[in-house]
Amino acid sequence: MRWKSSDYRRAAAVAFPHIAEQSRIAWDEGAEMLPAQRRGLILDAIRSGQGVEVVDLAQRFAVSEMTVRRDLTRLAQEGKLTRVHGGAVSEREEPPFAAISQERHSERQRIGRAAAGLVEDGHAVMIDIGTTTLALARCLHGRKLRVITSNLAVVEELANEPDVELIVLGGVVRRNYRSLVGMLAEDALRQLSADIAFLGASGIREDLSVMDTTLVEVPIKRGMIAASRRTVLLVDAAKFEMTGSIRICGAEELDAVVTDANGDHPGVAALEHAGVEVVRA
Repeated sequence: MRWKSSDYRRAAAVAFPHIAEQSRIAWDEGAEMLPAQRRGLILDAIRSGQGVEVVDLAQRFAVSEMTVRRDLTRLAQEGKLTRVHGGAVSEREEPPFAAISQERHSERQRIGRAAAGLVEDGHAVMIDIGTTTLALARCLHGRKLRVITSNLAVVEELANEPDVELIVLGGVVRRNYRSLVGMLAEDALRQLSADIAFLGASGIREDLSVMDTTLVEVPIKRGMIAASRRTVLLVDAAKFEMTGSIRICGAEELDAVVTDANGDHPGVAALEHAGVEVVRA
């Protein structure tokens, strides 16, 4: 059966309501969606964290899985995404660390101070990649601690602290985000243990799944969870309205969340109902 343009418009509007209007002009009445137009919508979906699996994309666009694979291969060849098993992840440009660290700066500072209150002298502390975790590190000066991190900004922050034993995970340097990732970092985490791990994330879904957008960083986060007695997530209120394409963990793997979100926020209430301690910054 051959689809009409109206069929394609309806399918795309349901699948991608956030881009349906901007994509409306891509069709002329009576014409079928062109492959280039479909690839554009697929790329938008992947960049927004939606529909990254082949099966899902095929259903959304009412085309075969083989067609989707060809589209993904073409986009990968153009350097617009990276193919992974069963789907793809975006290769869009990531904002630099310095720029991100200036966003919601006062909120991050408050969260960092509140998180530091959970650290006891003598603790072994794992500190994740990210700007909110850097705010925590800035509150650890003068403390007697062992700090294990893949965050190069944290390394710079604490390198001259005489009472901080600083353990830096190996791995590949992500210069734009000042982090270490890859097999060496993951292997190192399996040899280490800590009293508490502080993690960052891209967002929290309504089902309390903790999400991220960067594929290579998720194994580091999961490794820190596995290596620590307690896991604490640091997120500002905006993260409850954001998400990502890759799941880090669920609420059952969190001991506490430090946030500036109001106590009556639905996400805060859901976390508390799930048995997660919520520390308000």
